Amino acid sequence: MSIILDGSNLTVEKLVQIARHKEKVELSKEAFERIKICRAMLEQKLAAKEIMYGTNTGIGEFSEVVLNDEQVKDFQKYLIYNHAAGIGEPMPLEYVRGAIAGRINVHAHGNSGCRPEITLTLVEMLNKDVIPVVCEKGSVGACGDLAPMAQLALTLMGEGEAFYKGERLPGKNAFVKAGIKIPGLQARDGLATINGSNFITAMSALHLYDINRWLKQAEIAAAMTLEALHANMKPYDVRLHKLRGFAGAERSSIAIKKCIEGSDLLTGKIKQKIQDAYSMRSTPQVIGAAHDAVAFAKQQIEIELNGVGDNPIFIPEDKLTLTGANFQGSPVSLPMDMVGAAVTMVSVLSERRMNRLNNPALSVGLPAFLTKGAGMFSGLMLSQYTADMMIVEQRILSMPASIQSIPAAADQEDFVSMGMNTAIKNAQILDNAYGILGIEFMAAAQALDFRDHKTGEGVAKAKEVIRKHVEFLDVDRPLYPDHNKMKELVESCGILEEVENLVGKLE
Repeated sequence: MSIILDGSNLTVEKLVQIARHKEKVELSKEAFERIKICRAMLEQKLAAKEIMYGTNTGIGEFSEVVLNDEQVKDFQKYLIYNHAAGIGEPMPLEYVRGAIAGRINVHAHGNSGCRPEITLTLVEMLNKDVIPVVCEKGSVGACGDLAPMAQLALTLMGEGEAFYKGERLPGKNAFVKAGIKIPGLQARDGLATINGSNFITAMSALHLYDINRWLKQAEIAAAMTLEALHANMKPYDVRLHKLRGFAGAERSSIAIKKCIEGSDLLTGKIKQKIQDAYSMRSTPQVIGAAHDAVAFAKQQIEIELNGVGDNPIFIPEDKLTLTGANFQGSPVSLPMDMVGAAVTMVSVLSERRMNRLNNPALSVGLPAFLTKGAGMFSGLMLSQYTADMMIVEQRILSMPASIQSIPAAADQEDFVSMGMNTAIKNAQILDNAYGILGIEFMAAAQALDFRDHKTGEGVAKAKEVIRKHVEFLDVDRPLYPDHNKMKELVESCGILEEVENLVGKLE
């Protein structure tokens, strides 16, 4: 069944279905009517020679330059040419699909002034999988994602490039092969296609979806390590967290306890310390804080997905044109900078627990570096090095991009969000996070093989899945294949799916 885009009901989960799983989309009938009404108003204003930014004026520093009728016809073409100024490799196609879906949802409000043909062509591009080639770098996140969106708009003129059925083609050829009519760009159409933060929003939506699933796996890994270290489980009593009141900590404590249900840790059979180290004892508070950051960011992203991010904005019922800055990416980049830092924070916590598994002074009787042949063998000593390297890279990338504005366009655009930098570095932070967590999973499984107590059902299932991919480290071997297998396993959410099938949703 198609996802209906009407300007108000696009969620992170729906965007993932469209962008990643190629779910079909439809423009609602009401949205189509709103677009027609708005376009009619714009054409009346053009006929009346009313001055409208980016329609019959230049843009940026040239906004005071009024165009004549002949210039208006060609202006949108040159606008797109000028703004298609990115650099680098093509973005992943799911990012481009997500941005197209977000732009359709902006148009659905009926405040952008483009022709209905533009929006319907974007719908057709998604449904026939004609996805423009868009360079990764170039957007400063205000006025929207101009450079990448302009590469998208090139295809609406039969120019640029696009992928069709996996083949990279000239844009015109891709449209012809897919049976899509090239709509061309008339007054306002180009700017109405590019003037919003649709790329950074789509990328952030996809990242939030993946980060939520990564955090749930961080809780499973924590449960495994807690079992291996004979942790005191009182800090995971949800009543403790309810008294403080943070929803994320409550959620995290419940998730971890679900994985440990049925364990000897909960029966008093195993001797435990009165208080464990912070990396064990405060896991719900730390992962919980990340959950809360993700929840806030998701709220902001879904507002943006369903808002009118454009300039100028046309209000047909008031016959009014308003210029402003609804393209500004700061409402997306600021919370997503926080989310990137949150993933790094949880990764640091994971590495600290892994350190306790390796260190014989801290591991409650486990062999040094989780090897039976310490001295001859080094076990997982070097796995920690690898995790540490990735964490340092995460820390470097966790510097906020939202404070890094550099003025442009002769200081007309003197504050920008740099939200594309946020989105790009968040992808890198998350990529490292998969590897770091994979190493903790591997170490925890190794440690549990040295224990003989009954573990929780969720923990046992997680270890079972890990052992299908990585064998017990009996004697030293090259570990990079294991690291890469574990990273792929975490990214695939294979452990999460198996554990949730057994113990229920960890949320």
